Amino acid sequence: MRILDIFEVAEVELWPIWDLSGEPTKGDKKDEQKDQRFRDAQSLLDSSEYTAYLRAIERSKFGAILNEKIPPLSERVLLQESYRFPLITEKMRVDRGHPDVRIARRAETISRLAAVAHERGEVSDGLRRVLVIQAVRLAYIAAVRLAIVEGREEPAPDAISVEGLVGSVLYEHEDPEGFNRDENDASADGPDDV
Repeated sequence: MRILDIFEVAEVELWPIWDLSGEPTKGDKKDEQKDQRFRDAQSLLDSSEYTAYLRAIERSKFGAILNEKIPPLSERVLLQESYRFPLITEKMRVDRGHPDVRIARRAETISRLAAVAHERGEVSDGLRRVLVIQAVRLAYIAAVRLAIVEGREEPAPDAISVEGLVGSVLYEHEDPEGFNRDENDASADGPDDV
């Protein structure tokens, strides 16, 4: 959905939930036992996704990540052992990591994202939030590059308040208590950027 520039994704971390293999994938209103197993599995998935989401936010430089849809507000759970692996070589990482390359790519990503917003017409709050977060990331990379060429100390990431710009990223603005989970929303199936 053009929210994330795959050019900037260097690693992936996964938390498989092997215990759920074989569980029903959709509730069956005619079979109460299957329907309950589905709800239990969905609850574990929601809690796991929200826990991974919070973990990513805590490790983020700006306290925000690029999810158009915030996972359903859930209790934190102990995540299974994760698997983390690189997607690119160290040489590619060095080439792609040059600040000028990252500034150009980030600006291009923001431009494409703004075009998506324009093309969609009706745009989610989440897409607009991601556009702001991308702009914050661009401003920070550009400010770091300027500091480097001027021989100054890099600015602190908290020089820009993401929460001051977009509000909380811990729940959807229209659903602060996390009660309105849309069962038909495809983005509720998994994180976009965790």
